[in-house]
Amino acid sequence: MSGTLTIDGKTIPFAEGQSVIEAARCAGVYIPHLCHKPGYAPHGSCKLCTVFVNGRKTSACTFPAAANQNVVSDTPELQQDRLRLTQMLFVEGNHFCPSCEKSGNCQLQGVAYHLRMLDNHYPHFYPQREVDASHPDILLDHNRCIFCNLCVRASRDKDGKNVFAIAGRGINKRLIVNSASGKLKDSDISVADEATQVCPTGAILIKRSGYQLPIGQRLYDQRQISEVALSAEVDHEP
Repeated sequence: MSGTLTIDGKTIPFAEGQSVIEAARCAGVYIPHLCHKPGYAPHGSCKLCTVFVNGRKTSACTFPAAANQNVVSDTPELQQDRLRLTQMLFVEGNHFCPSCEKSGNCQLQGVAYHLRMLDNHYPHFYPQREVDASHPDILLDHNRCIFCNLCVRASRDKDGKNVFAIAGRGINKRLIVNSASGKLKDSDISVADEATQVCPTGAILIKRSGYQLPIGQRLYDQRQISEVALSAEVDHEP
């Protein structure tokens, strides 16, 4: 089944099986997101893509597109909610953009720029999180994890390995490695795995590759995240 729906008054087509966010993306309408990626099962964890569908608040990445839907995305209320959610992500972890290897290629940073985030608003949590540098080629920095589940889904659904999982709840929530020691070195992850490429922040990094491209010349230094997300290169984001 296919048809049309409206997003902020603009009529757009959708194809059978598409979510609201995918219909929007294909029509050139950007809805901010972090846990969504084309080709991946929807997860709905970051809530940045929350929209009104026929008056009901819902995540655009999990809600199926249907004929005659009236979707509202660009309102002061929703943009303020997205800003506050992004600020919460920054203070919940330890994100030090000026010294991060992912600066300029970080989707969290790109969304913050898009939302014109100028400060963190909330007090920092400063959680005590470890850095797992045990693997010879891959580094896992828990300080930068935003629990988007992309690496979990990539390892399970794309790589067929099930290296990662999310454990705990609330402030005790954490990304874990499914190995006997809980360390990357004892897992079967490889630098060629898709799970090493999908992280929207600097939580998963390939060693000996940082700063090869200077800050100022990186993806989101040159292009707005909305432009990148809507382009044909969306599936090849760093």
